[in-house]
Amino acid sequence: MTLSDAVIARHTVVRVSHAAWEACLATQPALANEALIRDWVKAGRPLMARRANACDAAIGAGVPLGLPLPPSAGKRRISVVVPRDRIVSVAAPPTLASLVDVAPDHWRATIHALCALSSRHRVECRAFGSLAWQGLTSLPYLSAASDLDLLFDLPQGDNVTRTLDTLLSDIARCAAVAPMRIDGEIIRADGAGVNWRELHEAKGDVVVKRATDVVLLPAREFVEVKT
Repeated sequence: MTLSDAVIARHTVVRVSHAAWEACLATQPALANEALIRDWVKAGRPLMARRANACDAAIGAGVPLGLPLPPSAGKRRISVVVPRDRIVSVAAPPTLASLVDVAPDHWRATIHALCALSSRHRVECRAFGSLAWQGLTSLPYLSAASDLDLLFDLPQGDNVTRTLDTLLSDIARCAAVAPMRIDGEIIRADGAGVNWRELHEAKGDVVVKRATDVVLLPAREFVEVKT
């Protein structure tokens, strides 16, 4: 599959050309006045794929991308749209295991426990929030109030519902004693995701975030749909 054909899921780490970034700044001139934003791509920093929204048409046609600025720059979220042919590379979000050395010392026992449970359940665990951005950019994103934002793959194989229930219970037990709030999603193979807490507590419908929209679906349908 070529890059132009690939489905770029939410949270995908995307690197764009310098020309693409300059074109983005040209459509939002105020951003070019801030050195951190102006030099973002020049400094080798990536963006992340996000869900499309109603404002994107005013920015241009292409792949919806974004970046959150670090707390020192106001934590603003910058949204851009980049043509596919200006994308240099795409990659999955960083694994939680790869970010251990980036995390605060008092987070590390929890991170090791989460990595162990994801390995036990044979699912990948990735990060997409402050910890991920600090690891990707070397900028200071983490603060005392930071959550740990994670993406767990939906388990595969026979009896997915039972396997998922066990995974969610293990995450909940870990979260109950963690020094930070553990947030994030269970991600289906097609990139659709549901907040793990909502799925754990689900009695009926859940909010499903997809590449282009957000829908309510029965929890069972989210889990058991063939992708």
